[in-house]
Amino acid sequence: MIPKIHPTFKLNGHSLNHEGVMIIAYSYIKEGEEWEKQIGDFLLSWLDNFDVVTVRTSGSTGIPKEYKLNKQHMINSAVMTGERFEIGAEKDALCCLPLSYIAGKMMLVRAMTLGWQLDLVKPSTTPLVKANKRYDFTAMSPLQLAKSLDNIYKTRKVIIGGGAVSQKLVNDLNGKHTRAYHTYGMTETASHIAVRELYPTYEEFYSTVENVTIEQDEEGKLIVHAPDFAYTSLTTNDLVEIIDHNQFRVLGRVDDVINTGSVKVHPVQVEEKLAQHITESFFVSSKADEELGQKVILVIEGEEKEIQHAFKKLGKFEIPKEIYFVNQFNLTHTGKIDKRTTLEKIFSENR
Repeated sequence: MIPKIHPTFKLNGHSLNHEGVMIIAYSYIKEGEEWEKQIGDFLLSWLDNFDVVTVRTSGSTGIPKEYKLNKQHMINSAVMTGERFEIGAEKDALCCLPLSYIAGKMMLVRAMTLGWQLDLVKPSTTPLVKANKRYDFTAMSPLQLAKSLDNIYKTRKVIIGGGAVSQKLVNDLNGKHTRAYHTYGMTETASHIAVRELYPTYEEFYSTVENVTIEQDEEGKLIVHAPDFAYTSLTTNDLVEIIDHNQFRVLGRVDDVINTGSVKVHPVQVEEKLAQHITESFFVSSKADEELGQKVILVIEGEEKEIQHAFKKLGKFEIPKEIYFVNQFNLTHTGKIDKRTTLEKIFSENR
């Protein structure tokens, strides 16, 4: 399958048809920086005659895995996004995510499928600083959003994916001239399958997009039925609360649940409470403990300081038993905290 290029598609200001995209792809591969070579590689795989493209999961909590996505499913996802956010042909969009993972790839697919005028910039935590126009649409990680609040007015609509968004970050959007949405999805569904608005309207629950249904398994994990984006139903590792037939709240990952003294603690919920008091980047995890089985630990990026005041609203078993301060977190290519390698380093240094 060779996907069609929309006639109004532009890349960095240049109108490109199939031949033009191929020329750009070869140029990126031959002469570009590493992030540009990733773009070139994807464009060539997108325009070849195979029905699938190979993508990788981010690896923020585990070992990255390869997955083959059907091109038609990716096109279906692009069309859905355009309709859901009302972003049609000839709209200005910014891609500031790496093309090594699905989020960046889908920005290109949307642009080529829907006829957007897409600007590609080198991925960074502050992608809007040098922007000299106001975009209609962009996608960011939570870290990029947090670092771009002074410039977020340069995009009319922004979707945030790839991680949790703290209540503090939502509050920081107050007064900003943009519409912000938090998306839920995964590599296997070619990007998001559910959305909740963060600003100017705040929605507590995710709502699924059209033709997506949800349920839970016996453990409480979310099962996604998305025939437009995946051949089979997908059982995720996310524990959820189902509100109704198309709304849900994420409680945390089943493999992140901390069983401490026979009490189950969800790190995401603890992080939400702590985010009201801790301004630095941080995450909650666990460590083996002879008495409790597992104990809650807190890892903070930055210099060591007193933070006991942040624990006032935590339950007895939610209070971290150990606190670690690190100079700088390891990050994945998508800008998410690489918890696995960060913890490995901490535990090896504290044996």
